[in-house]
Amino acid sequence: MAVLRSALFALVFYGWTAIAVFLAYPISLFGERAARGWAHSWARYHRWCCANILGIRSRIEGAPPKGAVLVAAKHQSMFETIEIVLMLDEPAMVLKRELARIPFWGRIVTAYGAIPVDRSGGAAALRQMMRAAEAAIAEGRPILIFPEGTRVRPGETPPLQPGFAGLYRALKLPVAAVALDSGWLWPRGRFVKRPGIVTMRFAEPIPPGLKRGEIEARVHEAINALEGGA
Repeated sequence: MAVLRSALFALVFYGWTAIAVFLAYPISLFGERAARGWAHSWARYHRWCCANILGIRSRIEGAPPKGAVLVAAKHQSMFETIEIVLMLDEPAMVLKRELARIPFWGRIVTAYGAIPVDRSGGAAALRQMMRAAEAAIAEGRPILIFPEGTRVRPGETPPLQPGFAGLYRALKLPVAAVALDSGWLWPRGRFVKRPGIVTMRFAEPIPPGLKRGEIEARVHEAINALEGGA
């Protein structure tokens, strides 16, 4: 049954996503409000497909933060990259620049106000990223980052990427860390997903201004709070 559910999800979700990506360009021409509305409707469609086809739903523990805050989340599957957008107030997601260059979809990513990162771009790329982050903060939007840098399997607790501490220091924002356990239902590198509940645990915000070692240690502990059944 899980194989059939997963196959149907791939057909229904990615089938409509292909159309949504094609339509993203003309919709983005109407401005960022239209772009954000389209992106959120796609995220809600993903939620519906996960719940009604895969049988995967999310459960929130703690309180999702409001306003300008740096949100640092665990990353185990594609599920949370879309689901968490619906839990926050129009977050500006830090993502690889390659994703902003996808034809059609890249246009709406840019119009939405995501923050592309060119890891090989040097100082100029860093300045561009900071300008985008500051624009989001001026709008009172949270900045969403996955500080491990890539998806990991349940039980894996790699160190945070060095760019996280630099962003924390530069933005001078509190940090809301998010632990989650999506990898048990949506395993990395596997086609078949299992039904169940994904827990998204929002920790109490960590204040700005901490030294690198302390902020990395506290965020690392918070995003891994569900590992090992914690």
